[in-house]
Amino acid sequence: MLYLLLYPLARAVLISLQDFRLRELISGDAEFVGLANYRALLTDPRFWTVVRRTFLFMAVDVALIMVLALLVALMTERLGRVWRTVVLSSLVLAWAMPVVAATTVFQWLFHSEFGIVNRALTSLGAHSFERYPWFAHGTAAFAILVTLVVWQSVPFAAITLYSALTTVPAELHESARLDGAGAFRILRSVTFPLIRPIVMLVLCLEVIWTFKAFVQIWVMTKGGPGDATTILPVYAVQTALSRQRYDLGSAASMITVVLMSGVLVLYFRQLFRQENES
Repeated sequence: MLYLLLYPLARAVLISLQDFRLRELISGDAEFVGLANYRALLTDPRFWTVVRRTFLFMAVDVALIMVLALLVALMTERLGRVWRTVVLSSLVLAWAMPVVAATTVFQWLFHSEFGIVNRALTSLGAHSFERYPWFAHGTAAFAILVTLVVWQSVPFAAITLYSALTTVPAELHESARLDGAGAFRILRSVTFPLIRPIVMLVLCLEVIWTFKAFVQIWVMTKGGPGDATTILPVYAVQTALSRQRYDLGSAASMITVVLMSGVLVLYFRQLFRQENES
């Protein structure tokens, strides 16, 4: 565990404090430069643009994931046994699909010439989408990646929230209905307070997973067009591999770790609080 987890982290920290480029990668002799790489990043306007885009990507994804997952969980709770089994099985299958496979499917769905999305829109009368190059437009590519990440993340969140909903006693719902409460009031005043610890845990996990999304973006757009879909993990890899600035790439990764650590603190606080309540 020390070798697989702590050593790579310590090595990345060390490289972020050195002048480490392709020559140093081969020779192994790197000069210590202290916090110069971090200063270079923090004074780079492009870096701050990437940071803002990362938080925007995370916020949009997490909001959609939590809303859709809660709606799916509530729907599943109200279905009969057969349809509930169908929905849960579908969620598990979607969740189990490998990330690269799902990303490739989405690439084909939105392919400019052979994609079913363009053909469907054209058949509905939107002729402007005939051979529309989705991945050549930053906003369209960003929206597709958001859709992909949400589609991959909703199953886990929905199944977890559904499991939490099954722990709410039915007597509480019946009592609330007898008191004249509607469906929304029951959800807000009865159900949500009881499942709030699970909701917060799922929220923290989704923040972490979307914040460090890399595979989907790298396979689909590699951060393009331009920088339209570049977030911090992609920026770190681009800097390290394309520019062969392994020192700046490691520094960007360390900043990402620091930002995610704040979310981890919230996650563990909520986890320990839930354990104490139980």
